Amino acid sequence: MKTEKNNIWNFNEPIDLEPAGDGVMRKILSYTDTLMVVENHFDKGAVGALHHHPHTQITYVVSGQFEFEIAGEKKIVNPGDSMLKMDGIEHGCVCLQEGILLDIFTPMREDFV
Repeated sequence: MKTEKNNIWNFNEPIDLEPAGDGVMRKILSYTDTLMVVENHFDKGAVGALHHHPHTQITYVVSGQFEFEIAGEKKIVNPGDSMLKMDGIEHGCVCLQEGILLDIFTPMREDFV
């Protein structure tokens, strides 16, 4: 099942995981034109390649461990940590321990739906 824009209730279990790169799967949890929440599942060793986009993004580490690079600075992050990536800032990660990242975007990522 895919989530539809502006749904009030979005239960996680029936939402389909979609391929998002080698060792990465994602679920679009909820979204409007101005906001989107995405759950990303990473296998150990999977890479979120360096990239940038015209969206402000907050990433929350649900589980696992990741090495993030944001604007040329690298740090190890763990469950409970979060990162702010302003629009246009280059960022990426490597998954050190299998885990889940929760991404919040504004505006929503049209390229994801």
